[in-house]
Amino acid sequence: MIVYEYPFNERIRTLLRLEDLYEKFKFFVAQEHPLQHHVALATIFDMLEVAGRADLKSDLLQELERQKQSLLGYRSNPAVARDTLDAVLAELDTVSNALVNAQGKTGQNVRDNEWLMSIRGRTIIPGGACEFDLPSYHAWQRRPTKQRHADIMAWFTPLAPLFEALALVLRLLRNSGGPVKMIASSGSYQQMLQGKVYQMLRLSVDESLGAIPEISANKYMLWVRFTTQGGDLKPKPLEEDVPFELTLCNF
Repeated sequence: MIVYEYPFNERIRTLLRLEDLYEKFKFFVAQEHPLQHHVALATIFDMLEVAGRADLKSDLLQELERQKQSLLGYRSNPAVARDTLDAVLAELDTVSNALVNAQGKTGQNVRDNEWLMSIRGRTIIPGGACEFDLPSYHAWQRRPTKQRHADIMAWFTPLAPLFEALALVLRLLRNSGGPVKMIASSGSYQQMLQGKVYQMLRLSVDESLGAIPEISANKYMLWVRFTTQGGDLKPKPLEEDVPFELTLCNF
């Protein structure tokens, strides 16, 4: 099954973009080649661009606190597994405290590093990080793998609390809904949402069907149109019935 996610608002869209960048960063920083570490460093610069909103940290803290208060209401429910509930509450406290203790604006340590900012300025230009443009960066790339890895992780570490917080928020969001089996008749599916506000949609479809969803949604209606790819990979309308699973997520 392939899972497609669709954010209903800009806040969730930002969190999903940061999550995608973090997955990319974790992969490339764990590699050994200088070019792979270049991608890891460039990804940190991309993170700063996406996380540049001043209210992102406060948004996450407010959401974590709201989730904590909501979960505390289940303590008196005998049907709730107390150990599991306590573990989630403890995780909420740990992540919130780490985010509160993160000093300054997100990524300020990178912005204050003139050498890193010089690299950032050149990476915006296609091919701008060549050795004749940035000889000091070229020399750094020739350092031992362990040293390069240690440097990159030191630059990323102040960002870690933000990514731990958004990972927890997205995990709670994804777990908030249950999948429902649907059929897209002749490749198309519509559902009235009757003004109910959702944060995110998750759609799962069998990979072997070759069906790719194009999703459009607001608080009134959800519309999914499935396409497929031909030899030129250009999307083409899929006219057959498509079974899929739909999950509407909301805090």
